[in-house]
Parts: sequence; structure tokens; C-alpha cells
Amino acid sequence: MLNRRALIAVPLVAVPALALASCSGSAGGSEAEGDGAGYTIVASTSVYASLAEQVVGDHAEVTAIIDSATQDPHDYEATARDQLAVQGADLVIMNGGGYDSFMDELVEGANNGSGAEAITVVAFNHDYPNDGTDGDEHAEGEHADDEHAEDEHADDEHAEDEHADDEHGEHEHNHIEGFNEHVWYDPHTIEHFVETLAEGLEERIPDAADEIAANAESVIADVAALEDQLAELETAHEGDAVFFTEPIGGYLAAGAGLEDVTTEGFAEAVEEGQDVAPATLLAALEAVEGGDVDVLVVNAQTGGSETDRLIDAANGSGVPIVEFAETLPDSATYSEWMSDNIASLAAALDS
Repeated sequence: MLNRRALIAVPLVAVPALALASCSGSAGGSEAEGDGAGYTIVASTSVYASLAEQVVGDHAEVTAIIDSATQDPHDYEATARDQLAVQGADLVIMNGGGYDSFMDELVEGANNGSGAEAITVVAFNHDYPNDGTDGDEHAEGEHADDEHAEDEHADDEHAEDEHADDEHGEHEHNHIEGFNEHVWYDPHTIEHFVETLAEGLEERIPDAADEIAANAESVIADVAALEDQLAELETAHEGDAVFFTEPIGGYLAAGAGLEDVTTEGFAEAVEEGQDVAPATLLAALEAVEGGDVDVLVVNAQTGGSETDRLIDAANGSGVPIVEFAETLPDSATYSEWMSDNIASLAAALDS
């Protein structure tokens, strides 16, 4: 069995719940310390799997639990096949923050005393509350901002709302109140994630270290270009008002200097699959119809009656609508996808 050291400082966290497994009964022995033969990475979504593939190249097998462009990770139910994939992983990549809590169950289900490793990406986000209140148990990170680690983030007081009729789909996840877990929409977070991933993989697959480092440098350059694109958008539209039916895309808007004018309680209720309070819905409709919103951002993969009413109101009032998705489109890299999202936001604000 391969001796597993931590890939790098937290937030790569040892997960004493995964076994090394392959057709030969081991994850590769000395080979996994060399050219990566037999090294296996399992990511919760195609977003992180794609980034891992770009970094590691052909030197590891990378799979995504959710690889459909239409599947909403919030309500994903893991399968026996997913359990086998995680049990055979050398490295697990998850979003964390309660977003992909099904991964916690898979890790726990693979509990046979081995010591595979994991990366929890939310820990690289500067807004992440580093107080151990992540929906999973991987809530450490040197990039987390301690000033956000207050009790108000600890528990989602709305998680068991008695009015939570699920017309939006099952969104039961351990959401951290006040924290937007859609951190892959933050290029700065992804830069830190890729840097850490590459450093760890260079150690674990030393024969491919130079290639991995070069691949990571290329990915990071592409991500940095996204920040330049956001800066251009900020120059043209700083202070423009954006309304979110769900928190998805919030980091992009913030990076472009846009003002989030979402009615308090609206996006949170929709994301959690709860009914939007009538007064909240009325205030949201008035904002969209009253000229207070420059662009409406909706989740392309989820919705509900309240979201539909806002879309109708936007269409009737000439407010442009932009759709953002939870998962990577087919045949697109992360940077291509985010660049298209930023371009769509810019086009909407220019219209």
C-alpha cells in the first residue's frame, strides 16, 4: 500500500476514509510515485475534473461524479457506482461549503481505514468562514478569512423551514448561511486551487512534475485573463445593478464591480427550494419592473414559479436576462466557459 503524505499544506486534508484500489488490488505502488500510472482523481463535478485533467494531463485517470451539463449538484443522489469510484480514488476533489454534500456520504461509505487525500475548494475562497462549519468535515484552509468565522455563519437556520415546499427540486444541502458556495465563479479562488493541486501532483507524480508545472502555469494564465476581462467589464459598467434569482455567478459580478440588488431572502429561498415569502416576491417584482435592475441573472439548471415570474417581469420591462449554469458545458474548458459567461454579462449590460 502506498505511503500517503499530505500533498501540501491545508486545505489539502487527509481523509481517513478512502482505500487505494485498482484491478491489481493496489493503486499503483511505486508507479504512482513515478509516472502516475494507476493514480486516480475523482472530482465531484465536471468543473473540477476538467481543471484536474488540464493540470495532470495523461499522467492520471480523472473522473467526475457529475459530468452532465444539465444535472444540478444540489439535488444529486449518489449511486453505487459513484461509491466504487470514490473508494478507488487516490485524490478526491470536492467543492465543499455544503454544495456537494453527497461527497461526504461517499467518503464515509468508503471508510476502510486507508488514507487517501482530498481538496476542498471553498477553503481557497477569501470569504470562506474558517470556523469548522463547512457542511462536510474538510473546513480548513490557509486562504480562509478568519474575520468571517462568526457564529452567524455556523448553521443554516433556514434549512428546516416549515414552508419549504419543494417546487424547485430537492436542494437539501448543508449550506453555510451568508456564504456563497459557488466558488468556481471566482477566478481568484480557482487560481489558488490550481496552484495547490499542481504542487501536490508534482510531489505525487515526480516523473511528470515538469509537465504538470507547465500545464498549471498555462491554466493559471488563462484564469488570470478572466480577471483582466472582468476589469474591462468594470471599466464599462461599474455600479450597474444585477439581480440574482440564485447566488450563482455572484463572484463574477462582484469582480466586475456590479452592484447586487437582489431582494433580501429571494435568492436564498430559491436556492434552498423554499417558497419565497409573498412580500419578498412583491419587492423583487417591483425592483425588476421599476427600472432598478440592469440585468437579471438566472440559474440555467433550476427554477420555479417565483423565478418564472421574475423572468416574465424582466421580459416585459426590457431587462436583459443572462443564464449561468452549475456545471461545465460539453467540450469547453473552465476558462472558455467563464470567458463566455463574462462576455454574456457584458453583452447584456451593453444592450
